Amino acid sequence: MENTDIKGIIFDYGGTVDSRGVHWSEVIWDGYKDARIDIDKETFREAYVYAERELARVRHILPHHNFHDLLLIKMRIELTHLAEGGHIDPASVKPLAAQVAAYCYRAARECIEEARPTLETLRARFPMVLVSNFYGNVAAVLEDFDLLKYFDKIIESAVVGVRKPDPAIFALGVEALGLPAGNVLVIGDSYKKDILPALSLGCRVAWLKGKGWTADEDAVTHPSAITRLSQVLDMV
Repeated sequence: MENTDIKGIIFDYGGTVDSRGVHWSEVIWDGYKDARIDIDKETFREAYVYAERELARVRHILPHHNFHDLLLIKMRIELTHLAEGGHIDPASVKPLAAQVAAYCYRAARECIEEARPTLETLRARFPMVLVSNFYGNVAAVLEDFDLLKYFDKIIESAVVGVRKPDPAIFALGVEALGLPAGNVLVIGDSYKKDILPALSLGCRVAWLKGKGWTADEDAVTHPSAITRLSQVLDMV
């Protein structure tokens, strides 16, 4: 049923547009399995967290890096960490990083092309803003995937100095749209980082729910949950 109260849309990016709501650790884990990297999932998850912290600590990702560049850097950090822990052969780090990065990049592109008709339809009807926790290169990522044209403004955590789940980053999105929060629909894949902060501002929400990071997250339910991005079209 059409909701005439919605006048503008805020999109999350990572996990929402590029992985069908599935936490990116799961996509990368599938890439590890595709590359036949023989480690258990707990060891993988520790390496995933290590790399995320390293990327937050040191500026490995530069503004011109596209998503394949980002993945290659991230996989090299993860796999080097695993090699240093004795889990894989150090000589295999570079070829495996390239293989996993290529797998994940293909997976992202497939999801984006699946999402594109929905983005096209929404863009024709609403102003749209992107609000993302990212590394300072989200514009290069969007340009590579031909997604920049859908968004009037990009609000990126590494640029504005505010990260989800702080509602202030969504408040910047609402401000950019120039609309009351009650007329803004926020679409995201994380209940804690997207849905709760958006609700705290009075925004409408659509939670693209895929496999999350923890079992507790997977157990959460909410009336706004959808399983396919195209279902947003039934909400507006």
